[in-house]
Amino acid sequence: MRQRNWRFVITGFLFLALAIGFFFIMLTVAPSSTDPEAMMQIVGNASGVLGGVSVILIILGLIGKKS
Repeated sequence: MRQRNWRFVITGFLFLALAIGFFFIMLTVAPSSTDPEAMMQIVGNASGVLGGVSVILIILGLIGKKS
């Protein structure tokens, strides 16, 4: 029987919430930037990486480890 790693799952959901929050906060800041298109590309890349890491953490946490 495998034991789920709830620390990974909770951390994954926290990272996912942070990625979404960061994206939307920076979306409101972007119009005041000198180059909003380039800024949102960087923000999108950073949010995407953090979102990907969070999904991996959630999957690994739900798979668990052998007891």
